[in-house]
Amino acid sequence: MASGGYRNGSLRGSMKIERPLQFNSSVKSSTSKSKPVSSLRRSSPGLLTGGGAKDDAGVLGRVRVAVRLRPRNAEESMADADFADCVELQPELKRLKLRKNNWDSDTYEFDEVLTEFASQKRVYEVVAKPVVESVLSGYNGTVMAYGQTGTGKTFTLGRLGEEDTAARGIMVRSMEDILEHISPETDSVSVSYLQLYMETIQDLLDPANDNISIVEDPKNGDVSVPGATLVDIRDQQSFVELLRIGENHRFAANTKLNTESSRSHAILMVHIKRTVMGSEPVHSNDNGNASHLVKSLRPPLVRKGKLVVVDLAGSERIDKSGSEGHTLQEAKSINLSLSSLGKCINALAENSSHVPVRDSKLTRLLQDSFGGTARTSLIVTIGPSPRHRGETTSTIMFGQRAMKVENMVKLKEEFDYKSLSRRLDIQLDKLIAEHERQQKAFQEEVERITIEAHSRISETERNYAESLESERLQYQKDYQESIQKLEEQWVASQQKHTNGKTGTESKNEFLDAEIAELKQSLQNEIDLRKSAVEEMSNLKGQLVKCKRSEAAGNAEILNLQKMLEDEAHQKDKLEEEINILKSQLLQLSFEADETRRSLDRGGSGKISTGLDSLMSQVKHSQLRDTGNGQKASIAKLFGEVGLHKILSLLESEDPEVRIHAVKVVANLAAEEANQGKIVEAGGLTSLLKLLRSSEDEMIRRVASGAIANLAMNETNQELIMTQGGISLLSMTAGDAEDPQTLRMVAGAIANLCGNDKLQSKLRGEGGIKALLGMVRCGHPDVLAQVARGIANFAKCESRASTQGTKAGKSLLIDDGALPWIVQNANNEASPIRRHIELALCHLAQHGFRYTEVNAKDMISGGALWELVRISRDCSREDIRTLAQRTLTSSPTFQGELRRLRIEC
Repeated sequence: MASGGYRNGSLRGSMKIERPLQFNSSVKSSTSKSKPVSSLRRSSPGLLTGGGAKDDAGVLGRVRVAVRLRPRNAEESMADADFADCVELQPELKRLKLRKNNWDSDTYEFDEVLTEFASQKRVYEVVAKPVVESVLSGYNGTVMAYGQTGTGKTFTLGRLGEEDTAARGIMVRSMEDILEHISPETDSVSVSYLQLYMETIQDLLDPANDNISIVEDPKNGDVSVPGATLVDIRDQQSFVELLRIGENHRFAANTKLNTESSRSHAILMVHIKRTVMGSEPVHSNDNGNASHLVKSLRPPLVRKGKLVVVDLAGSERIDKSGSEGHTLQEAKSINLSLSSLGKCINALAENSSHVPVRDSKLTRLLQDSFGGTARTSLIVTIGPSPRHRGETTSTIMFGQRAMKVENMVKLKEEFDYKSLSRRLDIQLDKLIAEHERQQKAFQEEVERITIEAHSRISETERNYAESLESERLQYQKDYQESIQKLEEQWVASQQKHTNGKTGTESKNEFLDAEIAELKQSLQNEIDLRKSAVEEMSNLKGQLVKCKRSEAAGNAEILNLQKMLEDEAHQKDKLEEEINILKSQLLQLSFEADETRRSLDRGGSGKISTGLDSLMSQVKHSQLRDTGNGQKASIAKLFGEVGLHKILSLLESEDPEVRIHAVKVVANLAAEEANQGKIVEAGGLTSLLKLLRSSEDEMIRRVASGAIANLAMNETNQELIMTQGGISLLSMTAGDAEDPQTLRMVAGAIANLCGNDKLQSKLRGEGGIKALLGMVRCGHPDVLAQVARGIANFAKCESRASTQGTKAGKSLLIDDGALPWIVQNANNEASPIRRHIELALCHLAQHGFRYTEVNAKDMISGGALWELVRISRDCSREDIRTLAQRTLTSSPTFQGELRRLRIEC
């Protein structure tokens, strides 16, 4: 607990109402003998008020510094009752007087002076709220507390305020403001919580992650810690719970200055991603091509801000704090890192050409906060006791130097290429639909013209046939009538010849008349013949005209067929251009995903199928199957069709469709936010069914990876076991030969090994045997997952043995795991060795209640020698300490060590 009462509860004394703070951009820093800040820095607009000379590089502004006084605690009230406070505050003038003696004092000015009666709310509004508003606008921001041990830094920053909401610190109030101003549909907030202990960065949310590296972007110089756990925040309660978990893992110790002194620097990193609304795309017209469409669409902007809240460990003098032993080493490390920070600030304040940011990991983490691109606000905490005048003076001078540091603040924004890709897909669908509609209308028009031409030809042929038949019948009728008439005339002539004149004259007259009549009939026949010939010629002419009309119709049909071929060719060109555009879209999505992974890569224990592999497979499949619309739609399932449709594709008859679908599901399962939705939609059942029925190596590998990701959730672990998942995984482990498949299966079983409730069932269904069987592969990644599963199982067994819920020999020893554990306890691969060392320690602890059984097995199996080596040579202090405690707590181990004359 803080000696000043900050960690114990609210501040003592009456509360007074203070006027709202107005940051003064022209802040002076002076003493009775010191010079004021340079005119350049005095005239620079305030950083937190959004001023500054803005250019292409950013906004210029200096570090803002506020000072807060802690009230006297009970010990100081008794010990210093006869002495006046060494500090006198003048908050209305933003001035502080530090007494040297009863008649002389030094005066200092700050951006804000907060008395011992200042509320937590006021401290947040004047120190942190302007920084939080800047972060919400897309800038990086830092809030940091500096001061002597016990002056209230942790109370100011990290107070949870669960008993008294008025006591909430800057961390809790900052997250309240952030959650109030973001939109859950379009924005996201994620948190990392770290501590810098003895020059080692450790994850407060995952203590096993205890040696995190610092990575610096070679392009823009941004510093990040990609190995830290990153947790998405949806509500205030979950954030408070994370802070509570982190505080429980933070190192603290009892010193003369503070009963619960922080022995590490705590760093809270809040990452905010906001979509800037109101950016309207410019669509191309119907006659524009797809390339013009890509150029005319403007993607929305995404602004990314990072808030860093730093609770520095307190500076202290060894003689006053009484630190000794390990606490003394901690104090030396703290003072060394704070000294490095002070050197950097001195160099920046004096505009030195060299700033020693690489002297300490603390200065590397804060290089963006001092002299970088972040908006920075510093609060220095001091105490009133005259006994600590030297430490108070040092703290005040640190704040004065920090006020001289200027940062060049830059806006962090980028284009949302995924949103652009979705818009282009919609436009492509519209273009394809419009093209298909026009193609259909054209085909219908061609069919109509063809039918009409055939109808006209048929009618002309029918009319010609009818006319020809009518003329033939008429000529035949006329001919028959003429023959009949001639026969009648001949008969009449014969009768006249028989009954008529008998003389020669009468006969001659009769013959002349008969000849004349025959000539006339012959002439008539000739005329009729000529008329028939002429009529025949006319009919032939009409036939020629009909044939010409038919030829013209055939030519028109050929033209229409040529037009149809041209349209088909044009359709092929358009489809080719559409496919090229789709490939460009996939490339854009691939590059956006690459950028996101480079920023968000990290986390431990998570088995992911790899978004980069998925995008590569999708892109190659798209380029290879440009003519297949169904496969092209499968390549973008994860961005369009929704979870239920993706899960339904797991049962598709097309093997390539199943491969793409299971990759999308595995990628979605890598995100914790999607796991519950996948299980609710039946995704776990589908994955297990696919693992049971499929013989495709790739499907089995990706399905195992998806199950491994789902197995990270305790609720999902029970469902996997209930549905026979461990049996399926064990069977897959026995059949598979591919190292990547075995790595996925081993990762899934390793996650299940960490559940206390499922140990007996997991072992009964062959889980441990399957893990040990996979060591045949020899691949380092597979062995690392096997080692992690054995460590998880041994840890749960040890915990159950300690709680008295499990008796007897370890199941791992029964299944023959001890020889492999001993053989790999000193493996060259760090991940394998670390998990095996933990497993060996937990396996030894498991036998405390049954020492004579487990200890003898471990001694005979050579495990005792490895425990001794771990207790001496292990690079990790926590494992080394655990091994030492295990050896000293076991009578059997101690007896064997004495027998062998080994000191431990």
